[in-house]
Formats: sequence, structure tokens, C-alpha cells
Amino acid sequence: MNIPNILTSVRIFMIPILVAIYYLPWEGRYYACAVIFALAAITDWLDGYLARKLNQTTPFGAFFDPVADKVMVSVALVMLVASYAHPLLTLASAVIVGREIVISALREWMAEMGKRASVAVSYVGKLKTAMQMLAIFILLGTPPGSTWAFIGQSVLVVAALLTLWSMYVYLKAAWPELMPKESNEK
Repeated sequence: MNIPNILTSVRIFMIPILVAIYYLPWEGRYYACAVIFALAAITDWLDGYLARKLNQTTPFGAFFDPVADKVMVSVALVMLVASYAHPLLTLASAVIVGREIVISALREWMAEMGKRASVAVSYVGKLKTAMQMLAIFILLGTPPGSTWAFIGQSVLVVAALLTLWSMYVYLKAAWPELMPKESNEK
């Protein structure tokens, strides 16, 4: 185990803690959940940075880092959908989770073909991630119905739109492999 892998593991262990605190009958739960989510987001950035900087990339980290991110985001979105029960938040969350499933499958398929670089992380993907983390941080940190909750929902809708754009970019890059032209020449 190295520091990046420990940070990834800590992020995985933060998930049940986030869920438990979110459902506690305690007024401070919103702030506590926002802090936990922010720490998870920081460890996500930090473990990747340290793995590259210290040359400590491992198969464990390559696999579990994106899994930890996707599970943390998905669990947070499921909790928020249950609490807010708002159609726009539900749709935005479904778009975000659905895109993660599609792109994860696409990356795995492209890796099997030896063309994973064709679906590398793009600038739009990074911007999408930043907006989605900000939205979830805001939504976890405020009770439904507040002004900040409305702002968080708006940021989540923007994140969902960026999610669709990002998915388009990835699918466009992979399209020649997904739909190869058949040669009519004999």
C-alpha cells in the first residue's frame, strides 16, 4: 500500500459514513455531509496527483480510484433524489449516473481493443466533474427548499448538460470503432 492507495481506500470507507450521517436526526448533518463529500473530492484529486508525482501508480489504484469516485457520486445522488423528490434533480442525476455507466463500459471495451487512449479524459469531462462535485457539495450542505438548494439544483442541471456533451465527445471519438465501415471491395 502506498499513500495514493490509502487515500482511495479512505474515500471508499467514507461512503457508508456519509450515508449514516445524512440520515441522522441531527441539524448539523447537512454541513457534516458537505464536509465529508468535500474531503472525498480532495482525496480524489490528491491521490491522482501523488500517484503521478511520486510515480506510485498501481493496478489497485487504476481500478479502485474511478470506482470510488463513481460510487461516492452515485450514492450521494441517490440520497439527494430521495430527499428532494424533484423531477429535474432526478433527471439530472439519472443523466449523470447513466453517462458514467455508458462511458465506463465504453472505456473497458476500447481497452480490450487496445484503443483506450481514444477515450481519454477530456477538458469537458474535467469541467463536468468539477460542476457535479460543486453541485453535490451544495446540495448535501443545505436542507431542501433553501435558496442554496435551488442554486445547487441549478448547478447540477448544468453538470448534467456538460455530462451529455462529455458523453457525446467520448462517443464521437469511439464511433469509428463502434460502427466500422464495411468494405464493399472484394
